Amino acid sequence: MKTIIDFFEESVKNYPNNTLIWEKEDKEFKSHSYKEIQKEVYTYANGLLSLGIDNGDRLALLSEGRRLWLVSELAIFHIGAINVPLSTKLEADADLVFRLNHSEAETIIVSKNQLPKIRTVKKQLTKAKRFIILDDIENLQDDEISIDVLYKKADTFKDKNPEALKNTIEKVTPETFGNICYTSGTTADPKGIILSQRNYTANVEQAFSYIEIPQHYKTLVVLPWDHAFAHTAALYSFMHKGASIASVQIGRNQHETLKNFVSNMMEVKPEILMSVPALAKNFKKNIEKGIESKGKMANSLFHSGLKFAYWYNGTGNNAGKGIRKVTKPVYGLFRAILFNKIKEKFGGQLQYFIGGGALLDIELQRFFYAIGMPMYQGYGLSEASPIISANTPKFHKLGSSGKVVNDLEIKICDEEGNELPIGEKGEIVIKGENVMKGYWKNPEATADTIKDDWLFTGDLGYLDRENYLYVLGRFKSLLIGADGEKYSPEGIEEAIIDHCQYIDQFVLHNNQNPYTTGLIVPNKEKIQTWLKQHKTSIDDDNALTEILNLIKEDIENVKNSNLPELSFPARWMPSTSVILPEAFTEHNKLLNSTMKVVRAKVEVYFQKEIEYLYTSDAKNFISEQNKINLKTIINS
Repeated sequence: MKTIIDFFEESVKNYPNNTLIWEKEDKEFKSHSYKEIQKEVYTYANGLLSLGIDNGDRLALLSEGRRLWLVSELAIFHIGAINVPLSTKLEADADLVFRLNHSEAETIIVSKNQLPKIRTVKKQLTKAKRFIILDDIENLQDDEISIDVLYKKADTFKDKNPEALKNTIEKVTPETFGNICYTSGTTADPKGIILSQRNYTANVEQAFSYIEIPQHYKTLVVLPWDHAFAHTAALYSFMHKGASIASVQIGRNQHETLKNFVSNMMEVKPEILMSVPALAKNFKKNIEKGIESKGKMANSLFHSGLKFAYWYNGTGNNAGKGIRKVTKPVYGLFRAILFNKIKEKFGGQLQYFIGGGALLDIELQRFFYAIGMPMYQGYGLSEASPIISANTPKFHKLGSSGKVVNDLEIKICDEEGNELPIGEKGEIVIKGENVMKGYWKNPEATADTIKDDWLFTGDLGYLDRENYLYVLGRFKSLLIGADGEKYSPEGIEEAIIDHCQYIDQFVLHNNQNPYTTGLIVPNKEKIQTWLKQHKTSIDDDNALTEILNLIKEDIENVKNSNLPELSFPARWMPSTSVILPEAFTEHNKLLNSTMKVVRAKVEVYFQKEIEYLYTSDAKNFISEQNKINLKTIINS
């Protein structure tokens, strides 16, 4: 068994001059080799030792993805301390304070962009003693230390204690805790997931069950580096293989950083990109917008090419086989005149995406596969470090979450924990070295989640006979009909969002009620475009009525569709729906930090709207209530 330190040192030995990190400096990306990063990690680690930080101490890390993010964590690991990575999306409020106090972090490492948040809540922090600032800033406070000063302290400490770091490293074992990663939280306080260094190295080994990353490959990491998926699949998987990680150029805010991502792709030319459903949808939206801007002919040709490619590719594992084989030149023509030009917008070298987050709609999978940049969907959760299954270039089935990785036991269980046969739906339950050590200072939650070394994921799914996993939604957030029937809402919600152009977000509700209902967040951009095309405004009652009719027709089309992916039982579909007056956002806490809807909070936040859905007025979708709410959200 190996530690992250072992992985790092082996890569430095095997690939000393390979680039580990690419970082934008002075208008161009500068490379930092494995050997250079090792030297900086040693200096940083000595600096931490000079401050009296010891084995098992917690240090919180609040920063955008950058060279010093990885150097910080590796330095923490080298002294046997524990990193508490924090999302930059956290605001200076109770969520941030809870994580810092609950983890008992005495040292907080923070970038200059995130420092105002920390300074705002400093007085509420019960354990914090010192703050390491990753950038040069003026007017440091008494308890703050710049990274440059830390490095100077490191040199002095090393001169006086030349063997201290070596002795500290020798005490680190595979079972040494590496991270405490906090869940986003739903109805209760977030839980701190304890991941050991072996949890990470085991999962990195598992990640390469059916895939290989050549040492010349690069990835541009747009996902937050504290994100479990980015952490393992990008940072440590690429490091283990001697490959390169590029950080997105940091902007003044998250929006500017995302804008930089587009230009950075052209500069870095990555071979692999990590994605999640929210990001995938944004990529698709921008591609389609770019095609539409080229006119009707180009748009028509593009959609003809897509339709053909969907047929040609099938479910991926049968792409170009059988009768399809003779039409390969046609697909080649579409790629040459259309799809390869889109690929150039991603740097030109992109081989494929690796998709995290189980519920990537099959339409998205078909779309990216068609244009020659497959999004190989996987499944995992932070408690599993996080990878459980993955589609790969050699082994993939569109619509699945991929083959279960090696050295991992898996079973599908019913509500009593009994194992179900192949093909039957139930809770996904796993066992392996990648399973977390438990929840920090929360033995009750640990006991509820890990039983006899089996991790109960809380996700609903099934296995096929080739060991492909199909994830259907949350097992523990099933909707319940009046007759007690339980069913998963996520697939229906995704189908409605993907097939109803005027709907941006959608949540189903049924808690032993007479029928299922729907909460709609309209697509402002699409509606504003429609208003502009029809030379009217949202203040026009006729326009309101027409838009509501369009939304109603889209939903009815999904409900009445004969497509296999839309074949849901009628009783699971919404009988009534309401337009909501505001969207689900991180600001109102209805989206968590991974952009997933927090269902329980939505139901509380929109309790009045849910009550309305079970009134006689709600049976008419073109209601005054929906007109008022539609007008409110479009004007907001």
